[in-house]
Amino acid sequence: MPGARMPVLDMTPEGEFRGPAPAASRSWLDRALLRVGGVAALLAVIAGGLAIAAVALVALSVLLPLALGAGAVAAGVIWWRVRRARREIALRRAAGGVFR
Repeated sequence: MPGARMPVLDMTPEGEFRGPAPAASRSWLDRALLRVGGVAALLAVIAGGLAIAAVALVALSVLLPLALGAGAVAAGVIWWRVRRARREIALRRAAGGVFR
């Protein structure tokens, strides 16, 4: 890869590889910014979860009345068909007809 930096292997005169350089000590500002950044990331995750919950609640508030209305219409249709079937059976019995 052109332009890629190759890793530097640092070897001691005894033939052993040296470990990574010790990390520079962080200042109080680095530690404070790290802590503030972590809290901000946590708050962003919580806010995202609340936003998803709000969208789910809105969808539920729209779909629940729709489902109840569809159930009421279905119950009305079933009730009407049962009523017509009972009336038809009663009329056939009164006329002495054969059931098919």
